[in-house]
Amino acid sequence: MKASCSHLDGIRDVTPSAAGCEECLKIGSPWVHLRICRTCGHVGCCDDSPNRHATKHYRHTGHPIIEGYDPPEGWGWCYVDEVSFDLSDRKTPHPGPIPRYV
Repeated sequence: MKASCSHLDGIRDVTPSAAGCEECLKIGSPWVHLRICRTCGHVGCCDDSPNRHATKHYRHTGHPIIEGYDPPEGWGWCYVDEVSFDLSDRKTPHPGPIPRYV
């Protein structure tokens, strides 16, 4: 694991794309936890979820930074540099209640 992240200056304040995992809501699939892309606001499910939509979003777009989003947890992860970091002072707020499927 690398000791630092070269993508931190690309973190943006974003608007969530959905109330839960965008793709899981469309197909009626459950998720375990949510991640939000800090480049575009895409909300996807974590790698412990059946569909791993947050990682699929990264692979499709190359957007490197996600935030733990269920609830806002105050941490970030860079897929490229494989490093976590503190986002407690820059959490993305929820626009309303999160649907529960698990």
